[in-house]
Amino acid sequence: MSDASDAMSISAAGLRAQAARMRIISENLANADSTAREPGGDPYRRQIPVFEAELDRVTGLSHVRMNDVAYDQSEFTLEFDPGHPAADEAGYVRTSNVETLVEMMDMREAMRSYEANLNMIENSRRMQERTLDLLRR
Repeated sequence: MSDASDAMSISAAGLRAQAARMRIISENLANADSTAREPGGDPYRRQIPVFEAELDRVTGLSHVRMNDVAYDQSEFTLEFDPGHPAADEAGYVRTSNVETLVEMMDMREAMRSYEANLNMIENSRRMQERTLDLLRR
């Protein structure tokens, strides 16, 4: 393969990885305000994408991919709401361990990485087009 094709292949893998990351972050944000369903139960637990380098045996290139989702083991927060159906004997309800601000920062970083990979593909494509134009002359 050519260097330009290799660059495009690596960037495409980066796009897929960041898209998967944004999907996980979106799920976290959608469940940020969840509570336990029953007294003493657990609410939604924040998910964390786990990436790994994967060797493409055809090209010999190393690509990134999301291979697993881990669960954030940080403590749930407690809110005093004695009227809530999931409140314990003391009136506290366990809420999700998702921090909206952290998720928004992660989303912004994932978007920037996605855009960088997209720009790399576009630049590589333009370089290939210019090379073909030069060869035609």
